[in-house]
Amino acid sequence: MKLQQVLSRVRKAVDDYGMIEEGDRIALGISGGKDSLTLLYALAHLRIFYPNHFEIHAITVDLGFGNFHLNKIQELCEKLNVPYTIVSTEIADIVFEKRKETNPCSLCAKMRKGALNEKIKELGCNKVAYGHHKADMVETLMMSMIFESRIHCFSPVTYLDRMDLTVIRPLMYMNEEDIIGFQNKMELPVAKSPCPMDGNTKREYAKQLIRKLDQDHPGARDHMFQAIVNADLKGWPPKNPPRKREKKKEK
Repeated sequence: MKLQQVLSRVRKAVDDYGMIEEGDRIALGISGGKDSLTLLYALAHLRIFYPNHFEIHAITVDLGFGNFHLNKIQELCEKLNVPYTIVSTEIADIVFEKRKETNPCSLCAKMRKGALNEKIKELGCNKVAYGHHKADMVETLMMSMIFESRIHCFSPVTYLDRMDLTVIRPLMYMNEEDIIGFQNKMELPVAKSPCPMDGNTKREYAKQLIRKLDQDHPGARDHMFQAIVNADLKGWPPKNPPRKREKKKEK
């Protein structure tokens, strides 16, 4: 997939849900995976021509596994002229060694988000962009139904009142296959997660289940995604919100 195609889908999501406003300072949560690096590349180029001027700052929370190499990502950020901050933590030691959690993902995610949000506020950002794409949203819907007895999916825009921080998801219209294609075309420096639980989660189970459904019934995943968009789920903002009008200058 070409950069212009990625930018087209990202801009559609940004416009449809009013994700970016004039003067925003947006933190990018960089996990090291293909999704967050695609988001980094897209927003770094979108800021050049988007009518609402905004700044971005990339942030990675290092969990402390000791085998997480971020040099290439640092070089990419420098190439794109994006400030990059690495937050060093001991989350891995706390979760796996001290607490010896049998279900570590929940605690790890909570601590990781806490460290990320703390750095975001310290840097003066008012928004954070996550690299969740179309398949992530369908998987979240599937997990909520199977494991939580509810119909739920995270919103394209979510305001966290306790943090006074807004979460946006500009890759929501991107297919994972297209992100993989963009990663390969641009040779994005993916840093594989050293976490021992990587690929062994409820989300991975939902991913494989949806993949089988889509193989047996081509288009099923896209239909499920469109059902999410059409469902008017609780917490979702209205689509195509009115743009803020610029005040006319007095003569």
